[in-house]
Amino acid sequence: MSSTLLEVTRAAHEEVERFERLIVKDLQNEPATSKDRLYQSHRVRNMIDTIISTTEKLVEIYEDKDSARKDEIAALGGQTATGTNVFSAFYDRLKEIREYHRRHPVARVVDANEQDESLLKEEPVVEFTGEEAFGKYLDMHELYNQYVNLILDKKAGEPAMEYSTYLDVFSQPENIPRKLKYSRRYREYLENLLEYLVYFFQRTEPLQDLDRLFTKIISEFEDQWTNTMVQGWERNDLENGHEPTEHTVIDLDYYNTVEELREVGPEKLKEALAALGLKTGGTVQQRAERLFLTKHTPLEKLDKKHFAKGSKSSELNGGSASIKDLEMEKEIALMEAKIRKLCELLNETIERTRENVVKKQALTYDEMEAEREEEETQADTESDDEEQQIYNPLKLPMGWDGKPIPYWLYKLHGLGQEFKCEICGNYSYWGRRAYERHFKEWRHQHGMRCLGIPNTKNFNEITSIEEAKDLWKKIQERQGVNKWRPDLEEEYEDREGNIYNKKTYTDLQRQGLI
Repeated sequence: MSSTLLEVTRAAHEEVERFERLIVKDLQNEPATSKDRLYQSHRVRNMIDTIISTTEKLVEIYEDKDSARKDEIAALGGQTATGTNVFSAFYDRLKEIREYHRRHPVARVVDANEQDESLLKEEPVVEFTGEEAFGKYLDMHELYNQYVNLILDKKAGEPAMEYSTYLDVFSQPENIPRKLKYSRRYREYLENLLEYLVYFFQRTEPLQDLDRLFTKIISEFEDQWTNTMVQGWERNDLENGHEPTEHTVIDLDYYNTVEELREVGPEKLKEALAALGLKTGGTVQQRAERLFLTKHTPLEKLDKKHFAKGSKSSELNGGSASIKDLEMEKEIALMEAKIRKLCELLNETIERTRENVVKKQALTYDEMEAEREEEETQADTESDDEEQQIYNPLKLPMGWDGKPIPYWLYKLHGLGQEFKCEICGNYSYWGRRAYERHFKEWRHQHGMRCLGIPNTKNFNEITSIEEAKDLWKKIQERQGVNKWRPDLEEEYEDREGNIYNKKTYTDLQRQGLI
């Protein structure tokens, strides 16, 4: 409908201005909870997307490739092909506009206050798994299984990696051995990891411009790749006639003749030749001569007869295979660079996830259920009281009712006094009661377990790692044993609060007395 093009343009401009005002109004409201903040970000993101799509339509109208807009403007001045006068053209135009609004009632200028209010209270649908807890934690169990099954070498007898350990290492792809990076399975793992991190980042930070971020990463990566400075892919490489530093076995700068190089020994020469992809057979003299060639001659200029069949260096020397390999290396390195950047942006979430996993490992099923119910109750309370602003200038701890505790109670329990525990990772505990109670909590138990020391009452009030080690050493010397005896020293508590060692507790339980 060329006759209503100007009306469509006016309605589009009105819509853009309306959404701009809504965005400003929404961002002026400070969200009370993290869930409200996430809803607000997604609302703003949706409105920005609408503005972008509407603006693209306006650009097409103003470009006027089919001259429809030009003809309509000319018709407003009475310049018609039929030669009708200005008044006839005006009434014809008025009739067309009325007909347009009759067919499209949404385009009418109406008071949109009620509609705007409903938009500002809208809760967009954002999908999270139960493990992600509405964007609070990462859910990387599938990627962890893929990493363990495809990356780790089970034939080498390596112990199974724990999930908490994986959360520490997945953001450091540069530490993975280079030979594993050329496998198809590693590439699939890397693609899945990047896809999940991008998807999670888009759900938790919808206002961030990922396209601009990746454009900057690619620009920096191209410069680093040209200068062979990409992390994990540093190459004084085969293109320049030198082997990678990690493969260097023998520094040829210290040897001036083949006879001097022979003194290294046949095994060392064999290792150095294998690292370069050269043939490793022959006598000591032949090996030394073959290796000495690389001191003054780049690898790609060596005769193919010196290379082992199917070696990486032989392919590089071949030409076409080297281009394919370099492209594959560059693509993998770029994915690793994107993953590193996303991990930097999600660093707090990764750390929070790791702490949550370690905490869960120390909790029983009943404790986990109780904690889940407590979180649900807290979420309900926050949603009920989200409109109430709590006045707390002294930043006092919250009580059971969600309000700051009285100041006299704060002073009575000494909650302003800070206690740090080195065994808990220099974690701070406020107040004497929390400090004494933490010796039986999961964080301190985990720290003692990492030190290989039993968490018995002998170690109460000890927060220094060195003091704990010294005391454990003295206890072992006094007892004359080098191994902790759990049947005598491990403590158990019954429902009435009585403490028994493991042997006594087991006997009483077997007799049905507990």
